[in-house]
Amino acid sequence: MKVSELAVLQSVKDVLDGLGIKELFPPQADTIQAGLFEGQNIVLASPTASGKTLIAELASMKHVLENHGKVIYLSPLRALASEKYEEFKKYSHIVKADGKKVSVGISTGDFDDADNWMDRYDIIVTTNEKADSLLRHRTKWLDSISLVVADEVHLLNESERGPTLEIVLARLMQVNPCIQILALSATITNVDEIAGWLNAKYIVTEWRPINLKEGVLLQDEIQYKDGGSRKIEQETRFAHVNLVLDTLRNGGQALVFSSSRRNAVSAAKTLAGYMNKAMPKTGSVLIRQSAERANREVLEKEAYKIEESGEKTQISDELVDMVRCGVAYHHAGLSGEHRKIIEEAFKERKLRVLTATPTLAWGVNLPARTVIIQDYRRFDAGYGGNYPIPVLDYKQMAGRAGRPKYDKFGESVVIAKTRDEADYLMEGYVLAKTERIWSKMAVEKIIRGHVLATIASDYAHCEEGLFEFFGKTFYAYQYDVKAIKSIIAKILKYLFDEQMISVDRRDIYATKLGKRVSELYIDPLSAVIMREALTKKPGYLTDFSLLHMIAHTPDMGPVMRPYAREVDVLSLQLEQYKDELLINPPREWEDRIGYEEFLGEIKTAMVMKSWIEETTEDQLIKKFGVQPGDLYRVIENAKWLLHATHELAPLVGADREIKPLSNELEERVSKGIKRELLPIIHLEGIGRARGRIIYNAGYKTAEDLKVASLEELTRLPLIGPRLAKKIKEQVGGTVVEKETWNDEMDKVQEFKQKTLF
Repeated sequence: MKVSELAVLQSVKDVLDGLGIKELFPPQADTIQAGLFEGQNIVLASPTASGKTLIAELASMKHVLENHGKVIYLSPLRALASEKYEEFKKYSHIVKADGKKVSVGISTGDFDDADNWMDRYDIIVTTNEKADSLLRHRTKWLDSISLVVADEVHLLNESERGPTLEIVLARLMQVNPCIQILALSATITNVDEIAGWLNAKYIVTEWRPINLKEGVLLQDEIQYKDGGSRKIEQETRFAHVNLVLDTLRNGGQALVFSSSRRNAVSAAKTLAGYMNKAMPKTGSVLIRQSAERANREVLEKEAYKIEESGEKTQISDELVDMVRCGVAYHHAGLSGEHRKIIEEAFKERKLRVLTATPTLAWGVNLPARTVIIQDYRRFDAGYGGNYPIPVLDYKQMAGRAGRPKYDKFGESVVIAKTRDEADYLMEGYVLAKTERIWSKMAVEKIIRGHVLATIASDYAHCEEGLFEFFGKTFYAYQYDVKAIKSIIAKILKYLFDEQMISVDRRDIYATKLGKRVSELYIDPLSAVIMREALTKKPGYLTDFSLLHMIAHTPDMGPVMRPYAREVDVLSLQLEQYKDELLINPPREWEDRIGYEEFLGEIKTAMVMKSWIEETTEDQLIKKFGVQPGDLYRVIENAKWLLHATHELAPLVGADREIKPLSNELEERVSKGIKRELLPIIHLEGIGRARGRIIYNAGYKTAEDLKVASLEELTRLPLIGPRLAKKIKEQVGGTVVEKETWNDEMDKVQEFKQKTLF
């Protein structure tokens, strides 16, 4: 099917023509022929790089330009949401019938915000959790949604994120039975069930624009799915290194999946040591030497970006050294800025090798010529050991092989150590079909908040109404709503006992507390923990009191588990902090597991306490073993939970002391600062490092800065003339002509400063 034949406006065709897209891929054509443009619900299950996003774009533009309504694009991850937002922006110059241009917005942040301002946008990209939050707030513009695109819908199978996506889709169908749904998925076994639930047609295909060769490597030979094989040179004792060198010499990029963060870092370090052997053998010596020099210059620039983005730490130093070799690693422990730099460098083919944990396979789009899966086992904290990964996870990783426009084929190879293991991998993964997708809804702790939200947001006010709504879920489609009724009844009793709902004959209503808990998007159990803690009178109330309290809630997520060497030290710290705690610790001899979990909460609170005492990232890494990505996850969750503490305090009779302390802590955790910096840290361009420099120089308030001269401020480290001028403008100070610096001096001064402080 040619683009010129599509029933969309010429302006959309012009965008695609500018990208060199003249003809649709078979899965795209099949989706349109199935009735996408006529409002038909569709589930498209196809491999990575088969063009699912373009189908979403075409459907979205059809709705927006023909004035059917707004579009909401649901993504499971913030990183993916940002990626899709950037892709949709290419249509933002197109003019609609009303004379306005197509507008694209993104909303992934504050869960305690209805985001009414998003009404100005035609296409809204958001995460599943944010969409759930918006539905709880009954955000008005949701009534204008005519198309919902559900990306990665196979994640219904995931116990953490799946139920939220399930609830959001069920809720959108409840609110607007006429809404069109386009669900995008990897190839899965029971697409027909998902389609049946969504009242949709389904399209399943294995078609890819680039042929994928899946195989198993044993020693020096790869056996492929199609029966073929090939030998690779055994230059080192590391199978993954030999395969990477083989790929690079043939002009490809390699993506190596390791089972853990530690293994990903170790693999990257090992590979960095062999990159001098990886230059292609084609061309003359002079040409190769010239290419190598140019490559070194490119990598040096990427290394410099990492050096300049954020605080200098042992992790950033380690990463810089690897990047100079053309290698990097990628996992959730890295800071967001470092991950972004690495992703862009790999996409632009500046980095030649990337090692990663399997979560990358579900995240941003980073294809490579060759995908190498080092280990098919993964640690499962719930079972306390290493277990084989699902076939679906393997297929997601394998699907990253093959770069459109660069490669004629992609190659995915899983490494075996023995002949028996090679046979198992071929049968159990390469030749296997993916598992069925099953709803993970029927767990009390998972749907507790969703039951409360259904009542608090006025979607149902009786048991029958609740059963009717949950009868629209994928769980009820696969099983029977009767199976979930007993869980709902148990949750209702819990919510009633905890005073979050009230019952008037047959009608059920949320109390003021219950409604606020739902709006704050926290687990009702977290609210109960907060209420009981905040009404307790500790020996004395401190920052640590609240920091530990929020670390104790389920919404904090995984706490920073103590290493074996830390247990005794943390036990002593627990004793030191006992008079400040709002939560009583379990007795070690009665509940060893609970006690160690509690020590993990103490450690998490200590990390946050160190952060707001302006401890550097490098010091936190050395002292606690916490990586930047984990630190920022804790910071984000802490901000959210401290905000919830501030909001719930007056509802539980703890207003006087708790509100000001939680409000102050929220800002300090956000910035990583001591209390004394609060008067100046709100200024744009002033972070924890610059704030400390300004304060130590004697400028402790906005009034101090107001009377300071530009020349005085510019003499401070890290404060260039432009920033000094911006500070003066923000505090209402006068900038006189004789204090103005010329552009050349601006450039000289700002060149000397780091970019993010």
